[in-house]
Amino acid sequence: MTESKPGPMSVGDYRKTSDLPTALAVFPLPGALLFPRWPLPLNIFEPRYLNMVDDAMSGTRLIGMVQAMGGEKVRPDLAQVGCAGRITSYAETDDGRYLITLTGIARFAIGSEMDVMTPYRQVTPNWEPYAGDLFAATDMALPSRDKLLGALRAYVEINKMHADWSAVEEAPIETLVNALCSGCPFTTMEKQALIEAPSLKARAETLITLLKMDVPGNDAGGTMQ
Repeated sequence: MTESKPGPMSVGDYRKTSDLPTALAVFPLPGALLFPRWPLPLNIFEPRYLNMVDDAMSGTRLIGMVQAMGGEKVRPDLAQVGCAGRITSYAETDDGRYLITLTGIARFAIGSEMDVMTPYRQVTPNWEPYAGDLFAATDMALPSRDKLLGALRAYVEINKMHADWSAVEEAPIETLVNALCSGCPFTTMEKQALIEAPSLKARAETLITLLKMDVPGNDAGGTMQ
């Protein structure tokens, strides 16, 4: 296995939406969620996506993760909101695969899909609706840890799951929310609702609602305080 390191620009160097590209390669993959400041490891083996990684590594090192919608179509529909990640680790295997990690930078709405000659798909991203992703949430904008843990405990119990509660209670709230959004077995549409939530607090409230939907006797259709 050979390994290469990305160039000098760090995740924190994106300060405004004009620092982000006007064209973006996208990787349609149902169920794989990427959020700002959240790492997503990927095993790349299809030729078109190997090509995509090659091009990204020689350019901006940015790839957009977008959920594929509409079943097993050869050219699936794209969800309207995805998240761009920067390749922050990269390795090649002896059998020609790429093992990469994307670290989330900012979400985007798809303005349009581009007519391109590349084997992978590209879109024009609209970064403005999610410009706040470039900055971590302030303390005032953080969700309630107690409310989230309460919903999670009931969900874990009813589904007979195991949780490392000491790790859960010590994790930064943004890390905890993103880990649960990525790891819980939600449907593609439910995961898309988590991606599209406008803020970290809204994402946590959507997550709490989804956790409560699996717990008998909970009214998940009410409003969150």
